[in-house]
Amino acid sequence: MPSANYLTVLAYATGLIATLVLAAWLTPARWWRRPNLRAAGILVAGTWGLGALLLSPLPAASPVMAATALPPHAGISYTVFDDLNLRADKGIGAPRIAVAPAGTVVTTTGLRDGDWWQVSARIDGKEVRGWSSSLWLRRAEEARR
Repeated sequence: MPSANYLTVLAYATGLIATLVLAAWLTPARWWRRPNLRAAGILVAGTWGLGALLLSPLPAASPVMAATALPPHAGISYTVFDDLNLRADKGIGAPRIAVAPAGTVVTTTGLRDGDWWQVSARIDGKEVRGWSSSLWLRRAEEARR
């Protein structure tokens, strides 16, 4: 396995090459006819930025991009501030299973996928569980502005 120093040099060398290619492609040719401070600044900033980007650790990727259980977020109550569609699945194309009227308190189950959260609510006397966009919710203790 290559040493860390070797990888660092390789990352910054790749950054320099990428910077030279991008600079030749994206800047006017007259900027590069003779050495100047602007050209040096572009090369230094580009090499440093791209090299650092190559060295930054990648986030761990999940093999399945599905809803993830987030127990710390389960059980938090939100107030619906406008009629809220509860859907069978995530996304606006999913079938609507119920409409929670404004003022209804919904509780998160802990499952979420981006802005789509699974919530449960009491609607017309029965407990309904469905997916909704979190953009339509406000914390239960938060006053409407």
